[in-house]
Amino acid sequence: MYISETQIRVRYGETDQMGYVYYGNYASFYEVARVESLRQLGLTYKELEDMGVMMPVLENHSHFLAPALYDDLLTIKTTIRNKPGVRIGFEYEVYNTRDELIHRGHTLLAFVDKKSGRPCRPPRVFLDVLTPFFP
Repeated sequence: MYISETQIRVRYGETDQMGYVYYGNYASFYEVARVESLRQLGLTYKELEDMGVMMPVLENHSHFLAPALYDDLLTIKTTIRNKPGVRIGFEYEVYNTRDELIHRGHTLLAFVDKKSGRPCRPPRVFLDVLTPFFP
């Protein structure tokens, strides 16, 4: 299992009229956390794309526990629980400035060959960087 942490400060434009983070912005937070979790492994989305692999989102789920507010510094814990095959799942836990769990979510992505548009296995280098976390 691989776990990473990313921090995001809530900007004013990400809130709604009630001062809460607008629910649609959590998908963007997930994306930032996913990209940064891979970067922390030493591999970037751009490098994957340069290898001819895209990772479209197949599923996106959110569970709201409490609101995030303007200027909160959110910590997003991103977990890859299972070694990826053609698909990869990411789980997210969002904590507010007081370290309270305020949100849970998960996404399911696929590895897709850029040329053919068909599902494919992840590149070897991707599996290699994850191997230490899945003995």
